[in-house]
Amino acid sequence: NRWFSLALVGDGPVNRDAVGTRVTLTTADGSIQVREVQNGGSLGAGNELTLHFGLGSDTSTSLSERSTISQLMIGWPNGRIQQFDNVPTNQRVTLPYPVDAAAEAAQLAALYPAAEPSARTTDISPNPTPFTISLLIVAVFILAALIINQYQANRKQWPRWGAVLGLTMSLLLFGIVWVKAHSPTTDPHEALAQLLKRANATVPERLPLASTEKVSLGRALFWDPLLSGNRDTACVTCHHPLEATGDSLSLPIGTGGQGLGTERVLPAGTRQVLVPRNATPIFNLALAGMDTMFWDGRVQGTSETEYDSPANDDLPFGLDNAVAVQAMFPVTSRDEMRGQRGNKDIFGERNELASISDHQWPIIWQSLMVRILAVPAYRQLFAAAYPDVPADELGFEHAANAIAAYQMETFTFLDSPWDRYLQGDKSVLPTDALAGATLFYGKAGCAQCHSGPLLSDMDFHNIGVPQVGPGKGFEEPFDYGRARETGDDSDLFAFRTPPLRNVAITGPWMHNGAYTTLETAVRHHLDPEAAVATYDFSRLSDMMLEEDSGDTAVHTAALSAPSLERVNVELTDDEVALLLTFLHSLTSPAATDLSHTIPNAVPSGLKVGGN
Repeated sequence: NRWFSLALVGDGPVNRDAVGTRVTLTTADGSIQVREVQNGGSLGAGNELTLHFGLGSDTSTSLSERSTISQLMIGWPNGRIQQFDNVPTNQRVTLPYPVDAAAEAAQLAALYPAAEPSARTTDISPNPTPFTISLLIVAVFILAALIINQYQANRKQWPRWGAVLGLTMSLLLFGIVWVKAHSPTTDPHEALAQLLKRANATVPERLPLASTEKVSLGRALFWDPLLSGNRDTACVTCHHPLEATGDSLSLPIGTGGQGLGTERVLPAGTRQVLVPRNATPIFNLALAGMDTMFWDGRVQGTSETEYDSPANDDLPFGLDNAVAVQAMFPVTSRDEMRGQRGNKDIFGERNELASISDHQWPIIWQSLMVRILAVPAYRQLFAAAYPDVPADELGFEHAANAIAAYQMETFTFLDSPWDRYLQGDKSVLPTDALAGATLFYGKAGCAQCHSGPLLSDMDFHNIGVPQVGPGKGFEEPFDYGRARETGDDSDLFAFRTPPLRNVAITGPWMHNGAYTTLETAVRHHLDPEAAVATYDFSRLSDMMLEEDSGDTAVHTAALSAPSLERVNVELTDDEVALLLTFLHSLTSPAATDLSHTIPNAVPSGLKVGGN
């Protein structure tokens, strides 16, 4: 079995452990492994952390393929990217940050004990150039002229010269063919194909569909405000098809609000309560790999593994997927759907769900099922969806499975220009979008995180987003992101990499909706310090401003965290425009008009979609 171990040493005393460095290893069979340095002593500790890669037993016929790593890519915390090719396996290597030429030489000596091939960055360097080919062609003509001249002077010896001519021309022709074969392609599609292979950007796999009966049940539940404590808010309130499966707000207004999208408000006199994080769109949840939910990843896993969720051991068995696990929790959130203690519902009756203590998950779910199954139409829908489950054994997990099935079937689309391009239609992508894709997967470095079939590594990163809004939990006005789940300082202000299909229509962007235009969101990545320093607070709603701390130290907190990741790249305005054109090519035509998904009524008889 082959293996590879890598220890990294950061630059300077602040991050000696190179926390935040991402290492991508590609083997000859095309398999990719990604590791990230996520913890350590950091501040002066000097205790290098080792990343271990198990490479298995390769069956390649080529000895060089069996004994080397095809590609080793290192993305340092400051954004610098190095790429090494054909790295020998079965070795333990310690690499310093390439602060100077001496450090780079030390890297090569460590990686290649016998030889020292050059490293290269994400811009793939060409091999023989067109100039080299031109020289060979000129040489052929010169030699041919000399031979013809000799022929005129030595006609009697022509057979010998003919043999020399044939051999010379054959060798030169072979040289030209070899150089052409090893030259960088000038075909933009071929150049992009190389970048796509490196990023594992393939056509996503769509998971099997659920039964029609389960989807029908999920549709009713998704649109019915009966699931909220005050009977005024549905799942669709914050994930509306007319708002690109979001709500078009930086931060959502849950129970107690009135209106749809940007028109949604809280009535006068109501305490300002915003849901602390942006409502994520629910497109393409039926794609394989959608196993990490919420901005902080507090729901993760598959049906073949154990699920990680806030409910821990209280999470019921029988959930189909991570999407279903996610659907268990909005109904338990006071700000989103459950309501506050003492609330009365739209009929003036006591909100029995709000009276339950927080984190009493089984009691909340059981009480909600009592309410749902009191409606005769729901009893029929559940019986049709789960004919083998007795009525007294139905739990909210069955409702969550149905809600997930409805979302996965109704809002998964793979008909965007980009998806059609990946499927083989090279004519569908305009020239500017093609150039933007090449930037995205190449120079701009976007695919360091937005990689794979989902355009997301499903990992967590701190990119220095301004800390605007109310914050979350006991740490208000801060939102510590992934660190709230792991307790690890290396996860401070880190949030899940969002999948990018339909990104152009699903603003506002970032975990708190800090950016209201896609261009400002893109430009933030290039220079987060400048973006935060020049942040335009006038684009935030009055409610958002009212709940914001107004404290510059809070707004800039993510920039000073050791977990901050920077992209060390400069783009011109024209290149940014090309990137945006590519991002627009990720929009599915089917996603732009979803009005046909709105039902005429829901089983409870309440207003479709809530207030």
